[in-house]
Order: sequence, then C-alpha cells, then structure tokens
Amino acid sequence: DCPGKEGTGGSKRNLTLLRNKLYMEQRRKTEPVVENTTTAGDHGSLRRSQSDRTEYSQKLQEKMAPQVVSSTPATPPQEDEEEVSRRMMARRVKIIAELMQTEKDYISDLDLCIKEVIQPLRNKQIARFDVDGLFSNIELVHQLSAKLLSLLEEATTDVEPPMQIIGEVFLQIKGPLEDTYKIYCYHHDDAHTMLEYYEKDEELKQHLRDCVQSLK
Repeated sequence: DCPGKEGTGGSKRNLTLLRNKLYMEQRRKTEPVVENTTTAGDHGSLRRSQSDRTEYSQKLQEKMAPQVVSSTPATPPQEDEEEVSRRMMARRVKIIAELMQTEKDYISDLDLCIKEVIQPLRNKQIARFDVDGLFSNIELVHQLSAKLLSLLEEATTDVEPPMQIIGEVFLQIKGPLEDTYKIYCYHHDDAHTMLEYYEKDEELKQHLRDCVQSLK
C-alpha cells in the first residue's frame, strides 16, 4: 500500500524484464555467428583433410613408382625357350672352364712348393727341421688334385657341353678327397705352431728365406 514500495517493486520488475529482453536479443545476434563459425570451421577442416589425403596419396605414388619400375625385370615378356637354353648352357660351359683353370693354378702352386721348398729342405737334412711335420701330407694333396684335374679333362675333352657330366667326377673322388684333406686339416694347427718356432731361430729362418727367394 505504500507508494514508495510499489515504485521500488515496479522498478525491479522493469529492470528484470529489460535484462531478459537484452539477453534474448544478444543471444539472437550471437547464435547465427556461432553457427556460421562452426560450420565454416567444420568445412575448413574437412577441406584440409581431403587436401592432406590427396597430397599424401600423390607422394606415396611417387615413392612407390621407382620400386615398381625397379622390381620389373628388364627382359622381354616372352623369350624364346631355345635362346634361354643356349644362354644357360654357355654359362655352364664358362663355370666348368673356370673350375678347371682354378684347379690347374692350384696344382701349379703345389708343384712350386714341392720343388722349391720341400725338396731343398729335405736335401739339406737339417736336424732341427721337421719337413714332414711342417708340410704334412701336401704331396698327397698334390697327387689327388692332379687326379681330379685328369678326371675333369676326361669328362670335358671332345665331349659336347650337354653331355659333360661334372657331378659324377666329384662323386667318384669324394672319398679320397675327404680322407686326404682330413689329415691335412688335422695337422694344420701343429704345422703353424712349428713354423712360428722356426722363424724365431735365425739359422732355420734363413733356410726358409732361401726357399722363398727361390720361389720369387
């Protein structure tokens, strides 16, 4: 009933309504902005994601391209069987020739060792020098290698390449090879120790130097 109180209550109600009105107007103003920003942001991130995937795909293709090219053999897709057979046979002939040449070189080295080192040392009859202990059964190795070369020559001389059976040669001499090199390998460490001992003795060392000089 008091006029002052009514005025005060009306002012409070008017202030509350004014605040609500201002809040709603501010919300209407900001909502479209938020929606547009969010939408634009989503679309922007989507465009960036697609762009990144496209760029990654291109880079991946660039990296993969050399591998695909390098893994592809640079040979005709269809090659004549006769030509393939001819090339394989030519390669086989070359390998057999290299095998025989290697065996010839090995025998030549053994010849030099026996003639220029072992036999001279034996002829000197040095009491403190065990020639057989130092060189083990190397002369038997020489004989066996000569036998192997002879069998290889027999299997290839005047024989057409397709008829050259090299495997049979090694099967035939397999037993003697194992027996001979088993002895040589068994005494190898002892021979090496013996050589180190002889090299400490100046007199014996000089005999070895003479043999090496003869080899040269």
